[in-house]
Amino acid sequence: MKSAMKFEMMYQARMLSSKIIMAAMKEKKEKIDRFKFLKNLKHCRFQVGYFDKYKKPIYTEIKHVKHFDTGFYVNRMKCYTVTEDKSEHLGVRYIVLKENELSRILRELRIKIIGYLVLSFILMGVVGYFLGRLFLQPVREQIESLDRFISDTTHELNTPVSAILMTVQSLRGIDEKKLKRLEASAKRLSVMYSSLTYRLEGKVEPDTWLRFDRIIEARVEYVRDLADSKRLNIALDLEPTLVYMNEQSANRLIDNLLSNAIKYSDVGDSVIITMKKNVLKVKDTGIGIDKEKQADIFKRFHRENDERGGFGIGLDIVLSICKKYKIKLDLESKKGEGSVFILVLPSK
Repeated sequence: MKSAMKFEMMYQARMLSSKIIMAAMKEKKEKIDRFKFLKNLKHCRFQVGYFDKYKKPIYTEIKHVKHFDTGFYVNRMKCYTVTEDKSEHLGVRYIVLKENELSRILRELRIKIIGYLVLSFILMGVVGYFLGRLFLQPVREQIESLDRFISDTTHELNTPVSAILMTVQSLRGIDEKKLKRLEASAKRLSVMYSSLTYRLEGKVEPDTWLRFDRIIEARVEYVRDLADSKRLNIALDLEPTLVYMNEQSANRLIDNLLSNAIKYSDVGDSVIITMKKNVLKVKDTGIGIDKEKQADIFKRFHRENDERGGFGIGLDIVLSICKKYKIKLDLESKKGEGSVFILVLPSK
């Protein structure tokens, strides 16, 4: 834009210079009113100024000229061109042109470019949206089909699991160890079923104030048989704590932490649960986790140890519940020495 302006102004200055030279040649035959001639000479869209060899104005529409030794320059978004006539025809040494529209032209150009960019992005967004829907439709259908299959399958599992638990409670005269083992296995299936259906269930219970310590005690008692089957010692040190969340989420949170501690503990290990000053700690003396692998254990379907079973969704559910209720989750673990899951609950 500046380059085009420069050449246009220089061309117009040369045209004016030519007219002055022609008038100077005529002046030899007849006297010319120099001021009046220069005033009427202007025929271009630029402001013009005519200056003598002392840089004094003969006639000018320009108030201030900063440079006379520069052919073209820009000052405060105004373009100036200076043409020098060393022959000084009609006493004119410098012809100065000034252009005032550069800033407006550039502003209009910017607005036009931004407008075209916005329209382009909108067009690309609309096209991308419909192409995305078109290409992702088969994937969406497969995901919905898989979700329906998982939902139907897990609901089908609930009936036999419930039947097994009720039957175990009514059995009498059977070897106590076998009965405990059967009940522990049934409860493990029940916990796994609850974890699978937690994300699939559309019904959401309302949040309410819960005694979190009592929730922990109840869930520990529920998995007591599972812990006893591995001869694990579960120790509790809880102080009364209120937390605002729904009971289903609280149960899933504790169940998955306990299930994880039991699963990755060896026979005869210990699980210590403390709840003090809104800080819950679930500590086990199990196999532990390498530091470089600790960030991966909260990813869905990730299993740290294939031999210990599970679907790899328990800790993902723990993380999602912590995010939902603004619970700070931390992990301290060392390979071969066990793990400590630390949950800092928001205060009232």
